[in-house]
Amino acid sequence: MNKFICITAVSHMRREATHKAEIVSQLLLGETAELLDETKDFFKLKCLYDGYEGWCQKSQITELINNSSATHFYINEAVGVVEVNEKPCRVSLATPYFKENIIAKNFKLHYPEQNILNATEMRFNEENIKYQSYKYLNTPYLWGGKSVFGIDCSGFAQQVFKMFNIFLMRDAYQQAEQGDVVGFLQQAQCGDLAFFDNDEGRIVHVGILLNNQTIIHSAGRVRIDVIDNAGIINTETGERTHQLRIIKRINNR
Repeated sequence: MNKFICITAVSHMRREATHKAEIVSQLLLGETAELLDETKDFFKLKCLYDGYEGWCQKSQITELINNSSATHFYINEAVGVVEVNEKPCRVSLATPYFKENIIAKNFKLHYPEQNILNATEMRFNEENIKYQSYKYLNTPYLWGGKSVFGIDCSGFAQQVFKMFNIFLMRDAYQQAEQGDVVGFLQQAQCGDLAFFDNDEGRIVHVGILLNNQTIIHSAGRVRIDVIDNAGIINTETGERTHQLRIIKRINNR
């Protein structure tokens, strides 16, 4: 299998091979993917981290030459720097970090020293969960996004958990299939995931519980709101915005 690698800060993964198509996810710089198909201007790729598929602009993706594509190290600053062909590229929090240069077709990625996190050493406790999730506060909501430049609800949960070496699927309804059910909100702990449904009963939203009364989630922007047994209440307007369906505790930590 030939691996392809993202060589821009983010590359939108679109539902179809056109700039007008819906963004379904993103690749961050240094993330790798399997080639499935191509057109003149787009590659259809399968992200090797979460198996998500979409069409990426060819100018933002290139073939990986060396095989240094697995890492548990991530940039731990809101905005970090990776040198792409000796020119700086501003990258998002949680972008993969490599100790050795990445060699790709026509490109070299070099990783200067900066604030780096080893996900295998991060304890999944209240202090660290708040520290990592708060870094995304006020990031604008972007459907399909997973960076500090724009992020959706499930992308936010996935990227925060990634910093603890905990794998989450890409979409909220997929994440809702992971972990163990927490029977009552009053039993919830910091780091549990709360899922919310629409009038048809479909899971459409997810957030990270800070305790059994507050939640951090991406809705309009990454924000902290009140939660009760019925769902989320906007702390600024008092409006009830999401109806609670289920709480899960991820058991692979």
